[in-house]
Amino acid sequence: MAKNRHSEGAGPSQRQLRVGELIRRVLSQVLARGEVHDPELNAMSITVGEVRTSPDLKIATVYVMPLGGGRREDAITALKRNRGELRRAIMRDMSLKYAPDLRFLIDETFDRMDETRALFDREEVRRDLGGDDAEEEA
Repeated sequence: MAKNRHSEGAGPSQRQLRVGELIRRVLSQVLARGEVHDPELNAMSITVGEVRTSPDLKIATVYVMPLGGGRREDAITALKRNRGELRRAIMRDMSLKYAPDLRFLIDETFDRMDETRALFDREEVRRDLGGDDAEEEA
């Protein structure tokens, strides 16, 4: 039985990465220019950090973060409410066979970076990593 390369834990294909980045750019521009007919969404400054597409390119998971990290649920609600208009913008600016179904999630990359920094600042972690003493000896 032949194995599907995606079932082996392989990463996204070059095509998935390329299409995801193009969708990210289009959505970023549409949101930055306030092209959506929703005053509440246009009043928010939303960063589109990453877009991951399914292997068949029919689903695009969009990772977003409102400026300052506040009003996360409001941003997701507004984006979901305007999903159709955002899909049309993608189709207008890109030449895809199908408009992907957009799913919006909060981009937690920044939260994880803060947690990692805090972890490395802990005394016992610095000691285990060699800390300042190892730098002075080098």
